[in-house]
Amino acid sequence: MKKIIAMALAGLMIVPQVFAAPKAKKISKKTPIGVSMPTKDLQRWNQDGANMKAQLEKAGYKVDLQYANNDIATQTSQIENMISKGNKILVIASIDGSALKSVLDQGKRKGVKVIAYDRLIMNSDAVSYYATFDNWKVGTIQGNFLVDKLNLKTRTASDPAYIELFTGSPDDNNINFFFGGAMDVLKPYIDSGVLVVPSGQTSKAQCATLNWSTEEAQKRMENLISSQGYGPRGKKLDAVYSSNDSVAMGITNALVAAGYTAADFPIVTGQDCDKPNVKNMLKGTQAMSIFKDTRTLAEKVVGMVDAMMQGKEPEINDVKTYDNGTGIIPSYLCDPVFATTANYKKLLIDSGYYNASDLQ
Repeated sequence: MKKIIAMALAGLMIVPQVFAAPKAKKISKKTPIGVSMPTKDLQRWNQDGANMKAQLEKAGYKVDLQYANNDIATQTSQIENMISKGNKILVIASIDGSALKSVLDQGKRKGVKVIAYDRLIMNSDAVSYYATFDNWKVGTIQGNFLVDKLNLKTRTASDPAYIELFTGSPDDNNINFFFGGAMDVLKPYIDSGVLVVPSGQTSKAQCATLNWSTEEAQKRMENLISSQGYGPRGKKLDAVYSSNDSVAMGITNALVAAGYTAADFPIVTGQDCDKPNVKNMLKGTQAMSIFKDTRTLAEKVVGMVDAMMQGKEPEINDVKTYDNGTGIIPSYLCDPVFATTANYKKLLIDSGYYNASDLQ
């Protein structure tokens, strides 16, 4: 018993040290802040980078913003250049969360601090903080939306709903949360036979979409339509779970080509409220999309940067969820909400996120 108590006390003595950071020195505002984004080709990242740059510059910082064209070698090279130019704080949305360890090790030796932006950088102890949305909640919101729209709580196995499942890129740690959260909600209904996946493809690996590619999602949906016989006059398909909008776009393209119209379109979920997808919502070919206001996330990151530049600890609200393989990364999680045709105007237009003309 004494041994157990001693071990418990030792554990209590160790825990506070896990999140303690060494006292940092102030950094001159003349020192550029490096911001590395995956690509300009997707609206989401283009907008994130622009928001980050605008808010950091408004706060008085110089910003070195780079887009990597979804190429890992390019992102690595750009980060190396940022480090060599003397950037002391880097904000990085990684293309592959496991590919940056070597270059970040170089930065750590030079005193560079890293904020992982939206995608957690894995297996690197150079990561100081993580800023993202509550990604498990993203998945549970999507899952619960499907539960409600498919009336799963009142259905029985004799009258099931039929669904196929899509998530994102296997090299993006976020899919563990998006897909995990959604399946946490949906799996009990699958297990009871109330929700049926005719293809049998329910594992994360089977449902993954490399690079979150619209084209890859479209190919897989086309294959499912062909192999399963889905169609307005064919086999019933009530819904398609999609973790994000670029994947949802490929799914929608395939379903439209198969003859589905707004009158009989399966329920398709999404995330990011990309303009083309919001337009699809208005046309009746996508049911919902998670809204992650990148202005909010950029604002939190600017606050983090500002605190770090002053040698202070930034605001965080999660110290238990995100382990990148080297330990828990102190994080700030923003709250996601979802948009439908019922509330998109308030969320997206009245808030100034988009102009009404953007969605025409």
